[in-house]
Amino acid sequence: MALPLRKLTQSIPDPARLERLALEFEEASPQEILSWAFDEFADEISIATGFGAEGMAIIDMAVRINPSPDIFFIDTGFLFAETYELSRQVEERYHITIRAFKPELGPEAQEKLFGPKLWEKNADLCCQIRKLEPLEEALEGLSAWVTAIRRDQTAARASARPIEWDERWRLVKVNPLVRWSKRDVWDYLRSNDVPFNPLHLRGYPSIGCTHCTRAVREGEDDRAGRWSGREKTECGLHAQTTTKVWIAPVKI
Repeated sequence: MALPLRKLTQSIPDPARLERLALEFEEASPQEILSWAFDEFADEISIATGFGAEGMAIIDMAVRINPSPDIFFIDTGFLFAETYELSRQVEERYHITIRAFKPELGPEAQEKLFGPKLWEKNADLCCQIRKLEPLEEALEGLSAWVTAIRRDQTAARASARPIEWDERWRLVKVNPLVRWSKRDVWDYLRSNDVPFNPLHLRGYPSIGCTHCTRAVREGEDDRAGRWSGREKTECGLHAQTTTKVWIAPVKI
């Protein structure tokens, strides 16, 4: 049985303005979107990262605009050693501190309560305990968050917009890389000498927890290595979280 999440009650901002912003920034660069977001939300916005290729691009862009952006990651307790090492490298390179949010239940406590290998028996519950509940804590008190999602990653993300209302978390959601392709991301990393997870070079285009991530095989899509063999394609951080506010276009 899933553990309930606390209900976030922040009301949606002016829907007409959100729609205008989404339209205005549809053709904007990621840097322009980030610059607007930092100006708009000041200390009430944070960047969520899993230290994937997209996340590294956003971190690099962000510190060039704002030397001290607020950045956090969800430390599930089951991340790859390479991910933890990259986190250390990022803090050292950019002279920033990245906040880590952990589940209330440690791995041993989770096993004692739910039995061994919960991720095999109930992957959704495992994600809720280890990812969604810490994320709720991370987002507490914020007005907006920045993600690294791209439209071409999954069907669930295909309708994402550069700026939108996240109904699940009751925040404005800013997606600077939404129009980018995988090639765009890697061109940016190489052009700017941005560090990245070495697992990407070993067949891991998408990296999550050790138990639920494998290298992809030739011909598979980039997300095939996540929750392999299951219908599950999202941990819940982004799946079906946004509400699109559609109104007649307004001249800006």
